[in-house]
Amino acid sequence: MGLQSCTFRISPFSILKPLSKHSNFPPAFNPIPSRFHPVHVTRPLTFLARALSSSAAAAAAAPQPTATPPAASESTDESKGTKAPQWRAAIDFKWIRDNKEAVAANIKNRKFNANLDLVLELYDKLLNLQKEVERLRAERNVVANKMKAKLEPSERQKLIEEGKTLKDGLVTLEEDLLKLTEELQQQAQCVPNMTHPDVPIGGEECSTVRKTVGKPREFSFSIKDHVQLGKDLDLFDFDAAAEVSGSKFYYLKNEAVLLEMGLVNWAVSEVMKRGFTPLTTPEIVRSSLVEKCGFQPRGTNTQVYSIEGSDQCLIGTAEIPVGGIHMDSILAESSLPLKYVAYSHCFRTEAGAAGSATRGLYRVHQFSKVEMFVLCRPDESNFFHEQLIEIEEGLFSSLGLHFKTMDMATQDLGAPAYRKFDVEAWMPGLGRYGEISSASNCTDYQSRRLGIRYRPEVSTPAKKGIKGNSATTQFVHTLNATACAVPRMIVCLLENYQQEDGSIVIPEPLRPFMGGLQIIAPKYKQA
Repeated sequence: MGLQSCTFRISPFSILKPLSKHSNFPPAFNPIPSRFHPVHVTRPLTFLARALSSSAAAAAAAPQPTATPPAASESTDESKGTKAPQWRAAIDFKWIRDNKEAVAANIKNRKFNANLDLVLELYDKLLNLQKEVERLRAERNVVANKMKAKLEPSERQKLIEEGKTLKDGLVTLEEDLLKLTEELQQQAQCVPNMTHPDVPIGGEECSTVRKTVGKPREFSFSIKDHVQLGKDLDLFDFDAAAEVSGSKFYYLKNEAVLLEMGLVNWAVSEVMKRGFTPLTTPEIVRSSLVEKCGFQPRGTNTQVYSIEGSDQCLIGTAEIPVGGIHMDSILAESSLPLKYVAYSHCFRTEAGAAGSATRGLYRVHQFSKVEMFVLCRPDESNFFHEQLIEIEEGLFSSLGLHFKTMDMATQDLGAPAYRKFDVEAWMPGLGRYGEISSASNCTDYQSRRLGIRYRPEVSTPAKKGIKGNSATTQFVHTLNATACAVPRMIVCLLENYQQEDGSIVIPEPLRPFMGGLQIIAPKYKQA
């Protein structure tokens, strides 16, 4: 499920029985490569996706003064009373300027509050200021070269004064350049990724159905929702959790605990068969990492829990810490694609969520999730997007769920996604479809912010005197998809597999991961 604006932790891999018999991973399991593998890129997307990808550098188009980013996303230099520079995204400002109309239309279609005119105005000012800085640097070099010659004392003094004037002027301009660069970054980082041309334009209601699997189950008895089923079977305790933690928290009890751990281990096991490397992740990360992945940890109505007095946040999805594994790295083309399946707890404020549609387990502040994450060459991201949604559909089909796959409209994409597919499953107790998964292609939006590149392999020999691979590095594409969001899967399973006597049948694929349990039966006879 996508984190639209975002997170504690347990690790249940010890129950992964089908894997415990083997000391070696399956052949498709690729070990994690070294952090600094060389990297490589293929042909760029035909679509307008490359410039805004989500992170970082118009290096060639607009050289920027270098600065070491602080640990926090923002900090104050007390000695100067100015704000220290935050991290910088490798945004291709020249591309934005050259494709102004397309970028403006994209901002409008996605209903984003980004000021493109101001971005371009600041970019033009930056270019002019850079030219002036370069002019003064050249003049200072001329003066420095003249000082090397034999000079009369008066002439040397004149050059010293001229050099000092140039130096003072240069310091002032460089300070202005730094401030302008930061302002440009802050404004440009509000611009969302470009959008796949086939994505429907509009709000969530404009999203289109790509595929429908199965049919709603027909019941011959009066059905219950998951809240009532959980109460009758002693599976949840919302009241005690509300006293301990507040609303939208819960205790899982009895077979519900086995169901959660069974779902996690089943999902990880199945996804590993497709060549994904399993991970558990940190669940507290730096705020800057959340920002680099395209989310706003301290914005209005944020979904992110920030830790007061620190630069850290709780994660809302494992996409964030997994995205950070290769941050500021150059990967080898031969190492791609990198495919990870990560288990974590997730934390979301769910700001603005209320009503019957959010009762019970459907919308909670803390939950377990299994997330898939892919880093690949640009020409492969559309292929892997289809592969991710295929994996999701296969998982949910094997559990016998009725669902539909949606091509989400522009206003539901968030900032990073170029295209997003959602899976909505039928929840009979709630009487509606509910989102249980999503799969997003973020192209190079996140990698430009995270600084993840690869170096293409070259078929021609290196030129004489040049050691190693001299091919220009390019940004990888990143994709993410939910394999299993546990609470909503529990909602689906309880409501779809309820029986007339109040019991719940466990789908066959999950039974090996739940100690062979087949039925969750009432623990006492109902009056």
